[in-house]
Amino acid sequence: MAATNQVMLSEAVYNNRFSAEFFDPQYVFKPAKSSTWLPIGCILKKCEYGISISMNVEGKGYPIFRMNEIENCFAQRPEKYAAIPKFIFEQYRLNENDVLFNRTNSFEFVGRTGIVRDQTDCTFASYLIRLVPNPDIVLPEFLAVYLNTRFGVGQIKRRAMRSINQANVSGAEVKRILIPIIDFGEQQRVAGTLNEAFEAARDSNQLNAEAQHLLESELGLDKLSFQKPVGYTARFSMVGLSDTFNAGRIDAQCFAPNAVFYKNWLLNHAQCDRLAHLIQSTAKGRQQTESSRGTTDYCSIKHISGRELTNASKCQPAADAPLAGLNDLLLAITGATIGKIGIVKRYNQLAFSGDLLCLRSKPEINPHYLLAALDHSLGQVQFNRWITGSTNGHLAPRDVGRVLVPRFKKSIEDRIAGLVEKSLYKRVESEKLLDQAKTRVEQLIEEAVRR
Repeated sequence: MAATNQVMLSEAVYNNRFSAEFFDPQYVFKPAKSSTWLPIGCILKKCEYGISISMNVEGKGYPIFRMNEIENCFAQRPEKYAAIPKFIFEQYRLNENDVLFNRTNSFEFVGRTGIVRDQTDCTFASYLIRLVPNPDIVLPEFLAVYLNTRFGVGQIKRRAMRSINQANVSGAEVKRILIPIIDFGEQQRVAGTLNEAFEAARDSNQLNAEAQHLLESELGLDKLSFQKPVGYTARFSMVGLSDTFNAGRIDAQCFAPNAVFYKNWLLNHAQCDRLAHLIQSTAKGRQQTESSRGTTDYCSIKHISGRELTNASKCQPAADAPLAGLNDLLLAITGATIGKIGIVKRYNQLAFSGDLLCLRSKPEINPHYLLAALDHSLGQVQFNRWITGSTNGHLAPRDVGRVLVPRFKKSIEDRIAGLVEKSLYKRVESEKLLDQAKTRVEQLIEEAVRR
């Protein structure tokens, strides 16, 4: 039987909202009389939209944050740049402890929130909102964690204006969200846990950067710069008839200058093995219906985060469906994120979607080293070379096996693998601390709310 809910007209008028979703009982709450709640707008010093401008990946201008770089309560390092005058940059320059709020995206991602730490040489895009709280009332760390709790996310979703494949939470609606005014000592403890999480996340990034640098220095790539040309030509006489016939391709993408350059560099400067020779087995996944009643962990491309498989859902896989195991690699082979790769560390057994290819390495190569080599631009360029299709690209398993993997002394590969493994460990440590911070805030919310 369908559930119904009655709302007083005066309440709808007061909130200026007449949609049923806004009054969904799962979002509605009544603060306890002993607690103090204020609209977020009352505790803000600034609520500011970012700049609307085209972006580039060539490093022209200043780093600019997008929704993609907000993850796990933090604003990560931006990948794109905005070529803007210095005076505009200074106006929109980020400061430490600014809170960035993603105001528009799919309903799933709208409201993603992260705090800025050491990224003060950056600006932010127009679909983000900068929130600067008054630290005498609410600490920025507490605000960031609150908006990442189940309760805070629910209040954001409640105010999202939905349309086809899109949702929006305006700055005005953000200001209307209520936040509990918690004892300052409790806020400081939450902030301390968040700061520990940031330190662990920073250690993780530094360890991964060390692994990448060691790989590049062993190949001499740290002293090399490749400038992608605006256009290029390739002739049989340039690429070799045998190359085109062996590739089975005569399209421009397969012989792009960066792909050919890195291939030749590897062949001339390093001992290499084809990926097919390093893999014990491969298996293409199968689409499954996600279900909370499922008995097996299940992942798709969206679950690859930070070179690892995280936040898997559940499914009831078919008896003959392939399963990934500990230290297997899962590679995206379909869609816009072809080449995205992660290692299985948190699950002993994992079903996976048809968008992913499972790579199980042979005993003679460390899977963490293989992850470093394939996740590096050196591996990504090679994956991109073999993509087929136009509207929805695809990477065939046989072409995955063509990828060249540089080989070094075992001691070098073990050092790279060790750095990658420590990086993943630190990432898990950071997430555990974040969970502690969110759990404590949720406990405080429960004390301040009477459902």
